[in-house]
Amino acid sequence: MDNKNVVKSINRESFLWLIGIIIFFAMFMNIMGAANMFKTMMATAHDLILNTIFFIMGIAVISSAFSAILSEFGIIPIINKLLTPIIKPLFGLPGVASLGIITTYLSDNPAIISLAYENDFKKYFKKYQLPAITNLGTSFGMGLIVSTFMIAQAKSGDSFLAPVIIGNIGAFLGSVISVRLMLNYTKKVYGTEEYVFSNIDTSYDILEYREIRDGNTFQRFLEAILDGGKVGVDLGLSIIPGVVTICTFVMMFTNGASPDGTYTGAAYEGIKALPWIGKKLGFILNPLFGFENPEAIAFPITSLGSVGAALGIVPKFLAEGLIGKNEIAVFTAMGMCWSGYLSTHVAMMDALGMRKLTTKAIACHTIGGLCAGIFAHFIYVIYSII
Repeated sequence: MDNKNVVKSINRESFLWLIGIIIFFAMFMNIMGAANMFKTMMATAHDLILNTIFFIMGIAVISSAFSAILSEFGIIPIINKLLTPIIKPLFGLPGVASLGIITTYLSDNPAIISLAYENDFKKYFKKYQLPAITNLGTSFGMGLIVSTFMIAQAKSGDSFLAPVIIGNIGAFLGSVISVRLMLNYTKKVYGTEEYVFSNIDTSYDILEYREIRDGNTFQRFLEAILDGGKVGVDLGLSIIPGVVTICTFVMMFTNGASPDGTYTGAAYEGIKALPWIGKKLGFILNPLFGFENPEAIAFPITSLGSVGAALGIVPKFLAEGLIGKNEIAVFTAMGMCWSGYLSTHVAMMDALGMRKLTTKAIACHTIGGLCAGIFAHFIYVIYSII
């Protein structure tokens, strides 16, 4: 029973959790019906595995292979030396962290964990810095997809380019806040001196030298791709529990019934609890984000579980005139910065072997995402005045 404590088999906690579980499922059953609830739960989990997990695994395999090439041929040290003067003051991380920004912006959140499996990447990090790469990577997850999707929604003769650029700036500022908050906490846990690896582990200076594979350049290239791809497969498998369990319930809390208003047991149906909460908090959130209609809060709320699902509601909102350019800027910022972090943070922290820091990472990133939306709104206001 490593890392576990011993308590009485039945205690107050047992009864509290029993009551909570009963209330939790009763809430779904009362609205959806017991049969539909379980059918939706299973169908959503199944669809997540087929269309989300394997998609992320594909990204992980490609990004891991690419990361292995960067490590094998000494490109990572070059990037670290060039970008440390920029990345260090902003994020408090080594220059190689910029690779995480690039890979996640072009793909999705877990791509940065592929880098974290490379020793040539991790050796530049101190122990307190490594957990923060989860917050860094998530801040830019699916950035290219979100940005291009938003730009494409503009009607003929109009343009969402400026709002999307502002949204990207907001996401960047939110990422700085999220990472810095996380670092302030991890410093207390790990201190600020110890590196992930130390020279004690080897007979050479790990910051000045690197290990390479045997063989000629072509052999090393092939081995790097294959070894990196295997790491990607392992990563894809390791995130299944977190993505499936958490994202299933987040989506069921976010979405409503089928288009005709009935429950059919199809995947991704739900009770719309999160949008309802968002409307109740509209008197606080709307002034901060500049939303003209309370329905707009559904986008950031949905982004908590899946930014892909959140993007799906944008065309409808535009067609109904519920959102404008300010909302596009805020949606871009929060969609990028949050990008479904409730459904991926757990799996990403677990993959790093730092599960105990998950709740703190989520709390820091919640604040970062809110700040991203606020920054985007006020930057857009200034832009509109100018």
